[in-house]
Amino acid sequence: MDPALLPALAAFACVARQASFRQAAIELGVSPSALSQTIRNLERRLGTRLLQRTTRTVGLTEPGQRLLQETVPALARIGSALQAMEESRDVPSGQLRITTPRYPAEHLLLPFLPQFHARYPLVKVELSIQPAMVDVVAEGFDAGIRLGESLAAGMIAVPLGPPLRLAVVASPAYLHRHGVPDRPEALVGHACIPHRNSDGRIMPWEFSRDGHDFYIEVDGPLLLNDSHLALQATRAGLGLQQVFEHNVRADLDAGRLVRVLDAWQLPFAGFHLYYPSRDHLAPKLRVFIDFMRAANAAAFK
Repeated sequence: MDPALLPALAAFACVARQASFRQAAIELGVSPSALSQTIRNLERRLGTRLLQRTTRTVGLTEPGQRLLQETVPALARIGSALQAMEESRDVPSGQLRITTPRYPAEHLLLPFLPQFHARYPLVKVELSIQPAMVDVVAEGFDAGIRLGESLAAGMIAVPLGPPLRLAVVASPAYLHRHGVPDRPEALVGHACIPHRNSDGRIMPWEFSRDGHDFYIEVDGPLLLNDSHLALQATRAGLGLQQVFEHNVRADLDAGRLVRVLDAWQLPFAGFHLYYPSRDHLAPKLRVFIDFMRAANAAAFK
């Protein structure tokens, strides 16, 4: 069926119910002449007369009666669906799909999800742990979380969590055997534990000097694509690792790891929750953004 016929079918059903063009026109908010033209166009399209018109009454022809019997239930179902949509428009509900690396999932989302679900029990959150950048529109996600510097142009980005800082760390035993590097360039002579991204790229280590960022290509006897295993290897004394400061704070406090090159590791903008458009933002996503932003602001103030 041509969807363009729906307004004409609704107009036909209204005229049949009111048995009057004038009353139907008042209900629909159009002029009687415009309504009459709509019905004539519908009859022309269907190739049959639907209404019998006299100066006093409007009645249904036999084809019009058959069409009305089929049309009224269908229009009622459409009306019910639209009403349900309007009633649920401001009620957060449904599945919310978020793509995120492991770190923000563990530290910026999971600690606050119990309170979120208690407040919004009809929202089901799906977290897809993906280290690589994802096209949220093409992959069917409602939103994503990534570092602000990696976001695509045109995305709406909301800061989530505190500024971040990297740290180069090693075990006391490793530093005792190999010495402490006194500048980033000295890493070339050390055993480092680099990280291979999901796209196959080996990540260089990032540093700052005099307000400018620069990168050092590092190498060593062990290459991993899992940061948790890399941290275990670092604790075991296999080499140096560059990691988020937050991930090794307990190790530093306990003396299991030692930080080096601290002066070359400055804070930088952290993770952002991003989504494609502010227009017609779904209630489930709107409340998720507002809740997580407030929860993180309170936790990391």
